[in-house]
Amino acid sequence: MTTDVTIKRALLSVSDKTGLIELGQALGQHGVELVSTGGTAKALREAGLAVKDISELTGFPEMMDGRVKTLHPKVHGGLLAVRNNAEHVASMDEHEIGAIDLVVVNLYPFAATVAKGADRDEIIENIDIGGPSMVRSAAKNHESVAIVTDPADYARLIAEMAEKAGATSYDFRRMLAAKAYAATAAYDSMIASWFAFADQGVAFPESLSLSSKLSTTLRYGENPHQSAALYLPNGPTANGIAQARQIQGKELSYNNYNDADAALELVSEFRDGPPTVVIVKHANPCGVATGETLIEAYEAALACDSVSAFGGIIAVNRPLDGPTAEAISGIFTEVVAAPDADDEAKAIFAKKKNLRLLLTGELPDPARPGLMVKSIAGGLLVQSRDNGRICPPNRLPNVSRDVHIGSELQLVTKRAPTEQELKDCLFAWTVAKHVKSNAIVYAKGGSTAGVGAGQMNRLESARIAAWKAKDAAEKAGWSEPRTIGSAVASDAFFPFADGLLAAVEAGATAVIQPGGSIRDEEVIAAADEAGLAMVFTGMRHFRH
Repeated sequence: MTTDVTIKRALLSVSDKTGLIELGQALGQHGVELVSTGGTAKALREAGLAVKDISELTGFPEMMDGRVKTLHPKVHGGLLAVRNNAEHVASMDEHEIGAIDLVVVNLYPFAATVAKGADRDEIIENIDIGGPSMVRSAAKNHESVAIVTDPADYARLIAEMAEKAGATSYDFRRMLAAKAYAATAAYDSMIASWFAFADQGVAFPESLSLSSKLSTTLRYGENPHQSAALYLPNGPTANGIAQARQIQGKELSYNNYNDADAALELVSEFRDGPPTVVIVKHANPCGVATGETLIEAYEAALACDSVSAFGGIIAVNRPLDGPTAEAISGIFTEVVAAPDADDEAKAIFAKKKNLRLLLTGELPDPARPGLMVKSIAGGLLVQSRDNGRICPPNRLPNVSRDVHIGSELQLVTKRAPTEQELKDCLFAWTVAKHVKSNAIVYAKGGSTAGVGAGQMNRLESARIAAWKAKDAAEKAGWSEPRTIGSAVASDAFFPFADGLLAAVEAGATAVIQPGGSIRDEEVIAAADEAGLAMVFTGMRHFRH
């Protein structure tokens, strides 16, 4: 097997010209013959480098608007020939095919073309054919050929050749080949996804291609004996917690990312609303509130469950200010995520060396489409994102006894909710969407009063949320818990009246739930008897 291979001829064809001239100059210093195409050749010549056009090598001109230029035996024969195979060498001699020892290719910018909103014809033209073919040929024959697909590897190639007097080692070429096949796989995956989802509108294609690149390895997974890493999607994607800029603090863990994502997704529901603060613990919100100011919202969210908030994750929908940062610094907090932060807030957090401050920029759109993927033994479960919304929580629909409330809510009790009760219902419903099932959320005046999450039955969730509200009232020195006069949201229907009656006992006066139980009439009757106002959404929000 060949080990070190001296690079005598290189073929360069790149759409991204970053670092091209420096690489060309380094190759020239080693006496490497440069063969190139179109714009790449032009850029190298303008830098004073000697370049042979691909048409000189093949004997054929570039044709069909550049669609055909490298698909030729003199290119692929020079890449694929096994150098120590006598028959291959004889074929090269017979057909005057010269060996190519290095290929530098990066592919047409398909993803960037899609992302900028180009029309279909332009997108199709940015599907590279010759590039992937050369990459695959060179990578297959990595025993003799080096293939570079990432401009970030130019410096490594230059260093390798400097160390080995113009040659490359087998291990180096093998590493490059692995990256090359990953690059073509990701490229084909993006094209397949575009055809399926964007071009043809298929919800679940026969073959689902998922392509992503390693962003960073993490200290460990959910537990220390598990390994973990963060990957970012190849191609266009909504910005989220994975793209946030970390200003300070120690490395984020797997659990930090998971919890911060849960907090950001929930606070994004309020991105067009008033100042809002979300506090999350173990991917469940333990306090959510809106206010006139961010600090007012934080204090109300913290009061909901100050015990669970210790060591929690905080997300806000406004740039973070100094007073709010000062208040947050009062307890141990793992992560704070905000669209931005002023200098005072950054200076205050700088004193908390372990606190991670993440700046997200624009919050993600909660109504965006997309797929959710979960691995199970032997397969993947795939579903569309839960982007269902009755209406934004800061927009109040009209109330009418005889018709639906707004376009979706249905009044089912004798008493209609007051304007404030309806606001609290919508607020509680928005939060409940992000609480693990079975979910019960009490809310009053733009703040959560109690959250019951992840129980095996709805009655227990209602009781736990009420108990938390009582505990919060005792700690805050309030005369009564905030569940008195509150609205209660249930992520799925009440299968029996007992869960609803537990909410009545806690002091709730209005209920929002999906409806759809065979016992709806029994539950409605219990609500009427208790004087509750209740609306059905016709939509549930299970979150397992």
